[in-house]
Amino acid sequence: MSKLNVVVVSGNLGSPSKTLVLAEQILAELELLTPIKSTIFQLAEWAAIFGPARHPGELNDEARKVLQTIASADLLIAVSPVYKGSYTGAFKHLIDFIDPNALVGVPVILAATGGGYKHALVIEHQLRPLFAFFGANALPVGIYAAEQDYDGQRFAEPVVLERISAAAKQAVDAAQTRIHSLQTTQKIA
Repeated sequence: MSKLNVVVVSGNLGSPSKTLVLAEQILAELELLTPIKSTIFQLAEWAAIFGPARHPGELNDEARKVLQTIASADLLIAVSPVYKGSYTGAFKHLIDFIDPNALVGVPVILAATGGGYKHALVIEHQLRPLFAFFGANALPVGIYAAEQDYDGQRFAEPVVLERISAAAKQAVDAAQTRIHSLQTTQKIA
């Protein structure tokens, strides 16, 4: 079995980052289920490259490669910190450069971190509609982790860990089903 190509787009704007910690915990859970090859794009590292651009023609080769890598994912993990009830502007700015057809059918784990539970609906009200626009397969279980769920090194709250586990299982199933379907379609064609 070949490795599952997992791409993380993390909206964290600084480092260290609890948002990145959550993404890494999701990756670790995926690795328990299947072999993966992971690529992480942190906005902390990419905002300066994407930030000044207003349309794809203004992106450099490095930024275009980021978009190609995202589009080639077998599984996407979209994770952002929450400010004022939504994902970061830099996160949305990068997503705006993705071709509208690039993520059709791609399974996406939606995750977010925030200062408290008042932001927990960001997955349903902000992230899910964003990826529905692309025709992506936003998985049913989203993962929201609040400040109080963090123990200083990782998110240790049992409910968060259960959601990570459930989302990872859904993601592996969805990604493997999609890969099999694409391979079958190619053989028929």
